[in-house]
Amino acid sequence: MEYIAFNPIKAMKSKVIVLAVLLVAASARPTFAVTPAAAKPASRVSVVFVEPQKFTDLKRDSWGDYSPDLAGQLQAFMQETGERYVPAGMHLVIKVTDVDLAGDFEPQLGPSFADVRMVRAVYPPRIKLEFSLTDAKGAVLNSGSREITDLAFQMRAAWPADDYLRYEKEILRDWFSSEFGRVAKN
Repeated sequence: MEYIAFNPIKAMKSKVIVLAVLLVAASARPTFAVTPAAAKPASRVSVVFVEPQKFTDLKRDSWGDYSPDLAGQLQAFMQETGERYVPAGMHLVIKVTDVDLAGDFEPQLGPSFADVRMVRAVYPPRIKLEFSLTDAKGAVLNSGSREITDLAFQMRAAWPADDYLRYEKEILRDWFSSEFGRVAKN
């Protein structure tokens, strides 16, 4: 049986050489052409929240302030939904000036209810907004201010049931359909 002695210095030198070769290879320029990823087309819908910290109710708990994550979810929903209604070549700008989510907090019921949003008919969802729809040349086709609400919001089958903004999304779907449904068909 042959005995081979381990030489740690020799092993370290070989690791350094391998590392140096890998670094040189990684820093070398590729010889093939790299094409940039396709740029995402500009959205036909722009949604801006005007002073959301002053909104009536856009929060997740009774003592909290404005919740940016809720605003982000509403903004993404409005952009996505608007894309279905605004034809190519047109641009819709929406300025949300106030949001009052469905339900409200009732901390007077006790400390265990301080963060529970009680959804009752007396607390309907309400969204105030201004909008402007323009064509490719910038001519205004439609504009105005709206206060969107639904006093019978609890009669709807708003899904998914675990979506915190389900009632607000339902009234926004109705608004897009009634306000821009005819534009999408043209």
